[in-house]
Amino acid sequence: MKPSWDWKLTDLAAVRKNGRTVFSCFSCGGGSTMGYKLAGYQVLGNVEIDPQMMQIYRQNHNPRFSFLMPIQDFKRLPDAELPDELFNLDILDGSPPCSVFSMAGDREDKWGGEFAFREGQAVQRLDDLFFDFLDVAEKLRPRVIVAENVKGMIIGKARGFVSMVLSRLREIGYKPQLFLLNSATMGVPQKRERLFFVAARSDEEFLPLKLDINEPLVCYGEVRSGEGKPLNPERETYRRWMRKRPCDLSMGDITEREKGRASDFNTIILKDQKVSNTLASSSWFLRSDEPCRISDLDSIRIQTFPADYDFMDTDVSYVCGMSVPPLMMHRIAEQINQQWFATN
Repeated sequence: MKPSWDWKLTDLAAVRKNGRTVFSCFSCGGGSTMGYKLAGYQVLGNVEIDPQMMQIYRQNHNPRFSFLMPIQDFKRLPDAELPDELFNLDILDGSPPCSVFSMAGDREDKWGGEFAFREGQAVQRLDDLFFDFLDVAEKLRPRVIVAENVKGMIIGKARGFVSMVLSRLREIGYKPQLFLLNSATMGVPQKRERLFFVAARSDEEFLPLKLDINEPLVCYGEVRSGEGKPLNPERETYRRWMRKRPCDLSMGDITEREKGRASDFNTIILKDQKVSNTLASSSWFLRSDEPCRISDLDSIRIQTFPADYDFMDTDVSYVCGMSVPPLMMHRIAEQINQQWFATN
């Protein structure tokens, strides 16, 4: 039997549908979308600001209702201009951009600032986007809200922001729960800790959700495949590979971070016998036993993207690094259906 991380979009045709509907905000390449589909949900459509990401989303997911615009514009659309199906959702899903809460860099200096992730995107206050998403939730009134973000939101001063999010969820009529989950416990070949806000509408008589998922770990050697791009011995990345290769990964990363070597911190060495670190769009993932980057197929498998996903002309590592691992969302969505929807 194939491992769960080895799958194709064409496999979705055989998935038994559960009759539940989802709409995705900040959809990027559709990592969450694919997770819901694997769990049997119908994903009606999406909102995405990035034209290139929207192009590959539409190519791979063929959404019925697709909105290429900032979330602020979407929430201001008159109700009459939105399809009726969006006012009868089971789940409103969203991954508000979270770089201002990442533990990388001087994050507090970024709070309140305006940024664009990529050339061509609109400049936005990223720490406001979560509340724009909740404004959409207040407008559409789904049965359940699921929002994913980085672990850094519950560390240090950022915890005050989390309290504001939880208060806003209660204010608009939802009962929120907060989960810190590691994708490695869900069959994903990657140690990716993420915060999930799961909130049921107050009129839903659901018991508290439990997300105690503990599947066997999948090490890098199990998914490793293909040839990586060789490093140039004359470049700094090769020298970083030489410096970091003998070191224990976790201690090496901490040491380099304390020295202020941001470039070293973003250079990750993968060993066959260990689970991969978090796949990030800004990091260089190198193999420990040869001076090369990991292959595109490695990135696809580490992120549990389907083997037949059409990345078109986009960078594979960027799309994967910016997305929720589909298998991670599959496990969460599966539990929401089993514990909540299927019992009511």
